[in-house]
Amino acid sequence: MQVDVYSKTGEKTGRTVELPDNIFSIKPNEHVVYLTVKAYQANQRQGTHMTKNRKLVRGGGKKPWKQKGRGVARAGTIRSPLWVGGGRVFGPVPHDYDQKVNKKTSRLARKSVLSSKMKDGQVTVVEDFSIESGKTKDMVAILKSFAADNVKSLLLLPKHDNTVLQAGRNIAKLHTQVGTNASVYELMNCKKLLIQESAIAAIAGVLA
Repeated sequence: MQVDVYSKTGEKTGRTVELPDNIFSIKPNEHVVYLTVKAYQANQRQGTHMTKNRKLVRGGGKKPWKQKGRGVARAGTIRSPLWVGGGRVFGPVPHDYDQKVNKKTSRLARKSVLSSKMKDGQVTVVEDFSIESGKTKDMVAILKSFAADNVKSLLLLPKHDNTVLQAGRNIAKLHTQVGTNASVYELMNCKKLLIQESAIAAIAGVLA
């Protein structure tokens, strides 16, 4: 499909660019998107949670009182799970939460989200994002041109650009990413998707 190309000031340049239909115009597969996002969020977990069981709690080797004759319940250790300060039964232990997603599934999920964003009118192709000054106010001016300064926005670049990253890192609702590295979660979690024109070929090369 052909879409208009905009300048940094938010005006049409008079040119159009071809967006591959097999990436930006497919029928979204919601279940694949769900599986991919679920795996992404699970993979963010550190899995370092842990509590001590009765074996790991320090102390408790001595029987607190004799078995019979006191008129109270039997006790063999002060670190029983029934006691304050005792070990926990079946508490959390460190483990890996990673979930595997096949490459085909991941590609289909990203294409589904891009197609959905395009259908909803949330995708804009911008000629260039270059900011020589690296100042935040210049990036804010660009975002205002596309009414993206007060909503969650994602900028997709063709390659890593320190100046653009520096200009946008203090803007709370803006996330900047290389187009080929953008995850399904990042794509879904934005209301405005601004794609640099030169990043389209790189995205197509990965997802086509």
